[in-house]
Formats: sequence, structure tokens, C-alpha cells
Amino acid sequence: MSDEPSSGRGGSGTGSEVYGELASVGPYGVRPGHALITMVEPHQGHEYAYNRWYEDDHYYAGAMAMPWMYAGRRWVATRDLQRLRYPEESAVARPVTAGCYITTYWVTEGRYDDHMKWTVGINKRLNRDGRVYQDRTHVFTSFQDHEATVYRDGAAGPRDVHALDHPYAGLVVEVIDAESPGRRGELLEWLRATYLPERLAGGPAAMVTVFRPTLLPGDRMTYVKQVEGVDTRLTLLWFLETDPREVWEARFTGLDGDLVERGLGRVELVAPFIPTVPGTDRYVDQLR
Repeated sequence: MSDEPSSGRGGSGTGSEVYGELASVGPYGVRPGHALITMVEPHQGHEYAYNRWYEDDHYYAGAMAMPWMYAGRRWVATRDLQRLRYPEESAVARPVTAGCYITTYWVTEGRYDDHMKWTVGINKRLNRDGRVYQDRTHVFTSFQDHEATVYRDGAAGPRDVHALDHPYAGLVVEVIDAESPGRRGELLEWLRATYLPERLAGGPAAMVTVFRPTLLPGDRMTYVKQVEGVDTRLTLLWFLETDPREVWEARFTGLDGDLVERGLGRVELVAPFIPTVPGTDRYVDQLR
């Protein structure tokens, strides 16, 4: 009998016999019922090391290898993109330029609780094993539930399930707080039925996905702060076919005006990003 370690095909002591049982029950559709949206600021002088840690290890071991998290995409805001953000007094990013990287992940609808149990467990293990990079600050990190997707071109083109795999040229993250918890439903309906279809028409964004944040579990990692605004907040992800810098002035300034006029809420962040190039340090020298 060989003394060589297991090849991993069986996985002695890993509980592998349970995997077949787990796969045979519960939802297994492809709809992005939930998202993890995590905007992070590497500490000054740690930009390259952070980027390599996240891309080479954490993106996979801390996210994509987990059950029910089936798509992900990293985005970056260079200095010039950071300067386009508003409002200056943001309830999300302080200062508003904080958070030069953001990563978006889709989680299968109905699998939030299952995924959360795994993610808490694996992140505790990664922390114990020294595989969590400490020289960074979570600016805006939360799991969120899908509320709506609005498309520019109706039935044509990629769906929201494809959004993190399709080669979009840019992402605009918009965070809105309703005037009160009781008015978030009204705000959502106005966005879905009126505002977003009008803004999308003839523009560079192919779709907007709308999410609402959920509370993080009490046993989360201590370096991730509890989510704010769970009763009032909506997060909009605009997926652009063009670099946001080329259309910013015409399409994305003044997004807060209509909300204020209607008394439905206030915009807390409008922030443009472009996709990273996986496996490279492209743009790292343009963050400061």
C-alpha cells in the first residue's frame, strides 16, 4: 500500500461523501439572486502586494472556489476615475475617492444562507493560515439581494447572468438612500419603471442591476464593518460598453438631481471603474 498522500480524488477526512447529497437538493438555477460587492482601499505603499494577493489567491480561494458563487469580475478606479466621483460628502466612501478596487460576484438565487455558512468558515481558516492581507480597508463591502435588472435593448444582448463574464468596458456604481425605509419600495418602482429605462435609452450602458444590502453575520471577520442602510439603501451597477471617461459628462453627471426634485432619496455615491486585466499589475501605478 502506498505511503503517498491522497491525490485528492477521494479526499479522506474531507466529508466528500456529503457533496453528492448537497447537490441533489435546493435551488440550482443561474439567476443572480444575490451579489457580493466589495470595494477596498489598499494602504499606501501596499498597492502591488495587495493586487497580487487578491488576484493570485483570494479571488479564488476566498470567493470563486466557494459553492454557489458562480461569476466574478474585478474593477479598478485610476486617479482620473476617482476624481470623477460624487457627491464629495459621501455616506459610503470617506473621502469619496477611497476604494480604488471593487469586485462584484454573483450568487445563485436561494443559496445565500448556504454560501454564507461556507464563506464565514473558509475566511476564518484563511485568517488562521495567514492568507488574509491585512494592509487594506473595506470601504463598502456587503452581500446584497437582487431587486431588478433593466435592459437598454430589451430581449437582445447579454442577460444579467452574463454581466460579469461579458467584456464590458466599464462599470458605474451608484448607491442611493431612500428618504425612509417605507419609501424604498416607491423609489425602486420609479427606478425600474421610469428612470432607468429613460436613462438607458440610446446610451452606453447595456443594463443596470439593482440590489439591496443585507446584514452581515455576527461571526464575520472583524475587519469588515457591519453594513449600513439595510432598510433604505439600493445599489445600482451600470454595465458600460464604453470607457466611462468618454461618456461621463454627458451621461453620468447629475444623477442625483431627479431624486432630490422628487423627494425620493439622495445619491450617496456615483463611482466609475474599468475592468482589471487578470494576472497583471496594469493600472496599479495609476492609483495615487
